[in-house]
Amino acid sequence: MARVNWTREQTIIALNLYCKIPFGKSHSRNPDVQKVAQLIGRSPGAVARKLGNFGSLDPELKKRDIKGLENRSALDEKIWNEFQDAPERLAYESELLIANRKQVALEISSEIDIEGLPKEGKEREIIVRARVNQGFFRKAVLSSYDFCCCITGLNNPALLVAGHINKWSDDEKNRMNPKNGLSLNRLHDSAFESGLITITPEYKILVSPVLKEDKKNPAIKDYFLKYEKQSIIMPKKFPPSKNFLKMHNEERFQK
Repeated sequence: MARVNWTREQTIIALNLYCKIPFGKSHSRNPDVQKVAQLIGRSPGAVARKLGNFGSLDPELKKRDIKGLENRSALDEKIWNEFQDAPERLAYESELLIANRKQVALEISSEIDIEGLPKEGKEREIIVRARVNQGFFRKAVLSSYDFCCCITGLNNPALLVAGHINKWSDDEKNRMNPKNGLSLNRLHDSAFESGLITITPEYKILVSPVLKEDKKNPAIKDYFLKYEKQSIIMPKKFPPSKNFLKMHNEERFQK
């Protein structure tokens, strides 16, 4: 039987999966791989190999001498580069393609909260798009850290936030860029957002002098000062951008 080339649609859906599953779980036995295989009409083995092709394009894996598979196609490279250049557009496109394949509404396919949404119209479309993208970003960031807080190691997803380094409202281009994300528990996400802690470009945790003023408080010691100058737990893929961290240090950290 002649080999059937992958389509753009199939490749984008596979990239969506690459972003959402933890590193090392892209094998054909993974139920998520099997679901996508059934969705796009490919074998689980073929989908797993495609994820390996994307791995070969990931520069952060190369730095760790993880080569991925070497039989990537020109289309693989094209889709990978599109995601690097315009992550928000391609993330949303991938979610639309998945919903169309499932033949369900986008908000159902993406499992977003529809409470309080307008029933129809442009406002509904805008809100749905934002929530779909936020859901993609959360899954991409948390899976990169194996669903673990990069400061404390807490591994309960219900208590974790995919926090933006550059604010959602300030950096439209990088809203969906997983390298603009940190997996944090809700307390430390709030502290990072308000500049009470930061992470240096060397991936070290710094605590603001504002918090240190209350260093005798046991809670400040236990939740913040004990992590001072420690390294974060690094993700297996999509490490936080050093440039974004530098901006947070310089512009938002309360010194």
